[in-house]
Amino acid sequence: MRDVAKLAGVGTMTVSRVLNSSAPVTEETRNRVHQAVRQLNYTPDPVARSLRQARSRSIGIIVPNFYDPFFATCAHAIGLVAKKHQYSVSVTTSDEDAGAEFTEANLMVLNHVDGLAVIPAALGKSRFDRPEFHSTHIVTLDRPIHGHRFNSVLVENREGANVAVKHLIWHGHTRICYLGLSEKLYTLNERYEGYKKAMQQAGLSPDQHLTCSTEEETCALIEQALSDRRPPTAVFIGNNLVMRNALHAFSKLNITIPKDVAVVGFDDFEMADIFNPSITVVRQPTLELGRVAAELLFSRLENKNVSLVGQQIVLACEFVVRQSCGCNPHKPLFAR
Repeated sequence: MRDVAKLAGVGTMTVSRVLNSSAPVTEETRNRVHQAVRQLNYTPDPVARSLRQARSRSIGIIVPNFYDPFFATCAHAIGLVAKKHQYSVSVTTSDEDAGAEFTEANLMVLNHVDGLAVIPAALGKSRFDRPEFHSTHIVTLDRPIHGHRFNSVLVENREGANVAVKHLIWHGHTRICYLGLSEKLYTLNERYEGYKKAMQQAGLSPDQHLTCSTEEETCALIEQALSDRRPPTAVFIGNNLVMRNALHAFSKLNITIPKDVAVVGFDDFEMADIFNPSITVVRQPTLELGRVAAELLFSRLENKNVSLVGQQIVLACEFVVRQSCGCNPHKPLFAR
């Protein structure tokens, strides 16, 4: 900066004012400074700048994993908003472990991130109420954290599941099985409650929350359910990872959809519309979930007040009717 000031014939404070737009300077002075910057190929040191400003212009993103496309899409959406605000991002995973989540978040705070966007881990107790994070802006998405100061962005899990199961009931199904991933997951439990409510409102008996964490486990559970004296004629599947396991199981067991069993899932996924039959789903606004969470975080950063009372925003889902539920039986495979 001293070299730029010397070449432009101004003081270093004037160079700082021009580069940071922190105070008015004449157009002629501004042009001389920018010309000197170009001539010297000068780039401000972001580390030095963050130390002066006590801000790193970076945020941290923590998601459970990246093998679920839903989490990767959320992180991507947050990153797009950060780029718009000229912030860099650090991204890591918790592997659904609250202890690992705490370790990763603490490292990010020690590296002076200005805020955190987190999809909370399912296993263990969240530690974001600890003193280490009292001066850190935190927003959660997909799953809430209990605490008055945390902003959170969720989707209508119960309502989405309720609509999907009512659709299966409308098709005449009275024995509908629910396949979930884990009873420890907030989202899957909310969807089970929506499923259960739809069944009870129709005077039907809801099935238990079946846990399908692996392909083998899912195949065994589906085979057992369909060999029952009164097997289910439809299944509601809690998320796209379970859907993946279930589709493998249906193929292995030579089960035809929707002839042998109707299928509706929660979460749209790549190629769901070109399967044969195409898969009926509850579609989450995944990109919007990440975008809204990021905008909430940057709103907090601009307010510079971490003690603000948190707000909860709930986004609507979309029910996408295709063929696996029994609708559109004559629809061409690639029709839109």
